[in-house]
Amino acid sequence: MKLRSIAARLGAVASATGLLVLGVAGAASAHVTVTPSSTGAGASSMLTFSVPHGCEGSATTEITISMPKEVIEATPTRNPFYDVSKKDVKLAEPIGAEDGDQITEKVDTITYTARTPLPDGYRDAFDIQIEVPDTVGKTLAFPTIQKCEKGQTAWTEVPAAGQDADSLEHPAPSFVIAADTKATTRATPSGEASSDASGDGSGGDGWGYAGVALGAIAVALAGAALARTRRQA
Repeated sequence: MKLRSIAARLGAVASATGLLVLGVAGAASAHVTVTPSSTGAGASSMLTFSVPHGCEGSATTEITISMPKEVIEATPTRNPFYDVSKKDVKLAEPIGAEDGDQITEKVDTITYTARTPLPDGYRDAFDIQIEVPDTVGKTLAFPTIQKCEKGQTAWTEVPAAGQDADSLEHPAPSFVIAADTKATTRATPSGEASSDASGDGSGGDGWGYAGVALGAIAVALAGAALARTRRQA
């Protein structure tokens, strides 16, 4: 068999593997995600919410982020392209503060309203500072409503017990509270964030392992194709 045919087969295998990698990465980048500066229980954390696109081609006009019941206070960072507002709700029972005062309200939602709609194909990010609740192992979900000039997308789905978060079409941005106050996070395909207790980015990286595994598969398939081609020659 001609070398040109062999090269074509090997190229097809490599292309298919590359498309698989890009497809998995693309699913992650298509979601609204949250990346905390720290996931450690009791830590002060800056949450960065990323909005990567509009609503099926329509420009984004408003982002409303709901705070979990465990988050009492939240401080949004101003964005020059948006007006920002907070909505509080009454607590069912007051909470005693460290200074002896009684806390009777908590932040419910934070809304960013675009002064000029964010075109589809452009991304923006919104920073909100919170104190991470002292409940190690709990997943904090932040249901988010993305309104656009035409339509809206509700990023509000939370996986049920035992359900794979990657199966959700519009997962709520979320992360898991870690015991280490220096723990940081990285975005995952499901729109959640994975903890890295080392805090320096040197922990296990699922994407890195996935890339190595897919690369090994590509090499194996290419080798099999080459061997089969030689037998047929």
